[in-house]
Amino acid sequence: MTPAALRIREAAARLFYERGIHAVGVDLIAAEAGVTKKTLYDRFGSKEQVVVEYLADRDERWRAFLTERLDAAQPEPSARVLAVFDASTAWARQNSPKGCSMVNAHAEISDASHPAHPIISGQKDWMLALFTGLAKGIASDRADQLGRTLMLLHEGALVAHGLNIFPDPIGHAREQAHVLLAAVGKTVTAN
Repeated sequence: MTPAALRIREAAARLFYERGIHAVGVDLIAAEAGVTKKTLYDRFGSKEQVVVEYLADRDERWRAFLTERLDAAQPEPSARVLAVFDASTAWARQNSPKGCSMVNAHAEISDASHPAHPIISGQKDWMLALFTGLAKGIASDRADQLGRTLMLLHEGALVAHGLNIFPDPIGHAREQAHVLLAAVGKTVTAN
């Protein structure tokens, strides 16, 4: 990306996350980026493509952040599951005071034909595959069910965090995941 395109994406990312995608127009993005609307359209072609680039960048950064945290985690699948929640807590503190950008974007872009929709659903599919893969190392015969349950705990925590429902929902979800994993571990050992 050109320096102007990077400035546009950075301004759009901040504005979309703080105010919402529909509430932010290209005039404001261009002004905040210090470029003309023509430059914005020359670099991206449409507001929809700016949204795509914003979400794709956010997704790429999240995946890299989480992968780095998982690479540093203990190798046991249960420890790696808990590391996902720890990574989400750290990410939320640094990047997401208003909750998950994908969940927030989906609230505005529910139309599957929107070019950003595959990025939104793709991240959630990736997270489900990650939890299911980790669950295979814990209870291979129930990996799909355990992966879905962990995903629900995680995603519910992200939503509660964004809504500021109660203090530390991601930490609470981590505790519940720990309880669940301990119960599953006892069941696996008993069989």
